[in-house]
Amino acid sequence: MQRIEGSYAPPQGRIALLASRFNELVVARLVEGARDALLRHGVAEAQLTLVRVPGAFELPPTADKLAGSGAFVGIVALGCVIRGDTAHFDYVAGGAANGLMQVALDHGLPVGFGVLTVDTLEQALDRAGGKAGNKGADAALTVIEQLNLQAQLEQLA
Repeated sequence: MQRIEGSYAPPQGRIALLASRFNELVVARLVEGARDALLRHGVAEAQLTLVRVPGAFELPPTADKLAGSGAFVGIVALGCVIRGDTAHFDYVAGGAANGLMQVALDHGLPVGFGVLTVDTLEQALDRAGGKAGNKGADAALTVIEQLNLQAQLEQLA
């Protein structure tokens, strides 16, 4: 049986770190976690571009522009949406998730989903380098793995 799976070999090409400014206390930690993970896996600093947007809702249209530019082989989307007392959370979190998935599908480009959707600031901090690890790092590693997997799948044809 043939087995095909991604690896953490350093990818060729540029990777965009796309991060929201809203909830900066959390997002800054996600950015640093993603950057550190990429550098530790052989991605050069010169291959990274940090793009900042106002909030998580602005991640999908900006990711679409980045993906359509042809300048990047992958995007690591980072943000934090904390539930409040209204339905606003559902619209922002759902819009970010659905929009980023659509960018990945439309462009055939790995988009790492590092957007925290949490109930409290404590949960966010736990997932941004605290006791639950760093989801920014996880999203970055997903992009590397997907890039390597896609390269293998392209060789099947």
